[in-house]
Parts: sequence; structure tokens; C-alpha cells
Amino acid sequence: MGGLYEAVIDELCARQVETPNGPQVVQPKIVASTATVRRATQQMQALFGRSSTPAVFPAPGPDRRDSFFSYTAPTSEAEGRLYLGVSAQGRNIKALLLRVGLALMSTAQKLYAKAEKERRARDKRGEPRGPNPVDPYMTFLGYFNTIKELGITRRLLEEEVTSQLTTYDQRRRLNETSPRYARRKIANEPLELTSRVPTSEVSTTKARLELSFDNEKQRVDTALATNMISVGLDITRLGLMVMLGQPKTTAEYIQASSRVGRDDQRPGLVVVLLNPNRPRDRSHYERFSFWHSVFYRDVEATSVTPWSSRALERGLPAITVALARHLSPQLTWAKDAGSHEAISAIQTEVAQRLADRARRSAPSKALSEHTEAEVCKKVMNLLDKWIRIARDNDGLLQYGREQGELAPLLHTPLDPDLKELKAMQQEFLANWSLRDVEPSAALIRQRPDGDGEVS
Repeated sequence: MGGLYEAVIDELCARQVETPNGPQVVQPKIVASTATVRRATQQMQALFGRSSTPAVFPAPGPDRRDSFFSYTAPTSEAEGRLYLGVSAQGRNIKALLLRVGLALMSTAQKLYAKAEKERRARDKRGEPRGPNPVDPYMTFLGYFNTIKELGITRRLLEEEVTSQLTTYDQRRRLNETSPRYARRKIANEPLELTSRVPTSEVSTTKARLELSFDNEKQRVDTALATNMISVGLDITRLGLMVMLGQPKTTAEYIQASSRVGRDDQRPGLVVVLLNPNRPRDRSHYERFSFWHSVFYRDVEATSVTPWSSRALERGLPAITVALARHLSPQLTWAKDAGSHEAISAIQTEVAQRLADRARRSAPSKALSEHTEAEVCKKVMNLLDKWIRIARDNDGLLQYGREQGELAPLLHTPLDPDLKELKAMQQEFLANWSLRDVEPSAALIRQRPDGDGEVS
């Protein structure tokens, strides 16, 4: 999906200049950064339509740990990140999560209270208090591979963890004089960083995660997240993450676990709960230490297929309308969506530009010719349908719902009125956010005795 929208952005950022050899198109310079990438040249061609070899900055030097512009600091100079693998043979993963969560949160409370006592003592002596060193570990950040696992954990936190933490300080070993854990009271409702939460709430949650734990009104005890946080979550305060199960890819594992321990003065702790009944989890647990010493070697090459049939089905209408709207001044305003004459005038240019971009993004010559023809055909077909919709509405059409009661051209995939529209209109789908997900599907099966149906 990103590759499709990049095609429009690239077209809008390009400009034509006059040179002694005639007009020349100047494309924008693209600067990208990543810590986990393989086959960068092929991926950049598919994503940005650039076939030239990318210039890597900083260039590799004599020592891979020192590139002149940056160097890898040892843990003796800067705090690192500690990975801990936990697996319990014969125990339910839910029970394991409960025990680990209780131990981490109650221990953090004990150390936090001890550090607060020391800070108050320094304050009385007239010395600077400084931040509480346990603050990064007071927020329990959970990472989950699926929404289902996240939902199970949410119920676990709301029902069992919240109640057991209030009496967890009573747990002691035989002949143990001082309590190992501390009593703690946490908010009953954990926050979420998932696709089922509105974007505004995600922004609010991120802002609250940045606040220190001594802010009693806005502090966060528990936060649950999916792979949404793999990129874009840059909060240096966070120091504790619990991952339920091994993520699907090594790149995702590195990116997600790197969300904690980003402060070089405070180390990060990543606790990975591995299910011994899953072969992949068991394999990672058995060679946990060795694999973490070389896991950058196992980063997979990300699949980039912006012009595949499924991607075109979901994203082509949006980029076609966007490009046409920006190329023609007669289609700029919301109420201009019904100007069928302007659409006809720009139709060929839009199809040629998107088809040319698809050709440049293809990995081989044979595939590029086929992709170019296919994209050109689909874009022309879409624009023809747009013209017919505009004429059916007598030119009274808008792109979204910007201008009063005019009929909209674009619809979201989750629009409840979508099924009532004509088949031609249902093709013009556009996500207002790439975080939108598909609706749930109902599964209906026949009863074994054949008496009615059960859903």
C-alpha cells in the first residue's frame, strides 16, 4: 500500500526544468533510514521506482562498529538492553503470563518505593534528588502477535492481576524474613496501542507514556500493543516490555523490542514468554543466548509488492482519484468531483503516469511490460466508471462528504451503506487511514443433528 501512495507523492514532488538539451524532469531526493533491511536495492525499486543503486550513508569504514559519524558503544559506556526468555513446560501460557506480570509489577513497586525513600533523604540533605531510576519499569508494556492474544491478556489484567497485586506482598518463601514483593494498586483498565483504537486515542496514549510515573493522574500502569509500535514509537522513558510468543519475523522482533531501553542511561528489559508446545517458540528458547548474539544476521527480506492484484484492488481507486485531482485544476475542489469533462481531459495522462511508474517498479523486463499494460487498463476502466457516475448524478458529486448533501465518490471499506450502492460505485474505496482493518466475518455452521443452524 505504501508503494502505491509513493507513486502519487513522487509525481506531485517532481518538477520539469528547461535544460540546453530540452525539458528534463527532476525527481525528489529520497532519504530513508532503517536498522533492519536486506536487498535494499530491489526493495527501493519496488517502493520508489528507482533502479539505481542507493547511496548508503554513512559509508562502511574499516571497522563496522565505527563509521566516523556513529559508533557502537559497549555496555561499559552506555546501558544496553537485556533479553530474558521464559518458558514453563506443562504450564498454560496464560498462567505463565500471570506469574511473570505479577512478579515484574510488584518487584518494580518495591524498588520504586525504596528509590523514592532515598530521593527524599537526599532532598533533606540539600542534595539534588534526580529522577527515580525505577521509573522506566513501572509501566508494563505488553507486545502481542495477534488481537486475540491481546484480548485474553486484557481480561487477565482486569480480573486477576489487578486483584492479586493488592495482596501479593504476602507471598514469602520459607524462613524469609523480609517481603520479596510489594503491594501495588494499578488502574483496572489497560491502555491499548492497536488498530481497533481511534487515532486520537493512540496519540493520547503515547503522550501519557512519556510522562514520569510520579504523575498520579496521567501515569500509565499497563499498556498493550500489537505490531503497530514496531515503528513510530520513540519514547525514551519506556524500559520494560513483555512479549507473548515469538514474533513472526526477526525484523519485527528487533524493531518491536527496540521500543524500550532507548535511553542510554537506563537499560531496557525485554521478557519473552515462549510456548514450549509451539516448535518455533521452543527452538528460539533452546538457543536463546546464541541467537540473540547474531540475530541481525537472520533478518528477512521484506516483501514489497505494490502492483500486485490485491494491492491494486485496495489502493488503485484512491491513488487514481488523488493524482487526477492534483493534475487538473478543474478537479481540485471537493464539488468538482462531478466534472466529467475535466476527467475525460486528464484520463490518458493519469493512466500513462501510473502505468509508467508500475513499469519502473517491476523487477524484470517481461514483468514490467505486463504490469504496465495491466495498470493502464485498470486505470482507464476506473476513470470511465468515474465519468459515468458523474453523469448519473448530473455533475453533483463530491470526493468525500465535504460539501453538504452531495453524493460522495469515495467510500471507506467499512462504510455501512456500501452494499446499497451500485456495483460500479462500490469499486471506489479509499482508506482514510492505513490503520483501517477489514470487518469481522460471521461463521455459520450446521448443527450435527441437522436441527437448525448455530453461529
